[in-house]
Amino acid sequence: MEKTKTVYEQEPDVEVLFEFNGTRRTPVAEGYRPHHLVNDNYLTTGIHHYYDVQTVSPNGTANGTITFLSPEAYPHCLWIGKKLNIQEGARIVGYATILKIFNPILSKEDNI
Repeated sequence: MEKTKTVYEQEPDVEVLFEFNGTRRTPVAEGYRPHHLVNDNYLTTGIHHYYDVQTVSPNGTANGTITFLSPEAYPHCLWIGKKLNIQEGARIVGYATILKIFNPILSKEDNI
């Protein structure tokens, strides 16, 4: 029987440029799990992985990946260059600009 992968073991869904806007008081660390506005009406949680750094300052930038929870619930909603809100509740703490889409179910171009 094949073991089901946890979200930490799954391949990332997208590669992004993270840009935090200074509204947080503390840095974010590897494994940070904020909400992301992937559609006009859909927030989902995603796990951040940062390339070459363990933390990102409250007004810092970093490249990395996001592994989303349940991407099949919001298919074909992302494209290269799309900017997602990174949110803690209703508060926007930064943005993630899509650089590459690894999960084809999320790609808007795959639905054309």
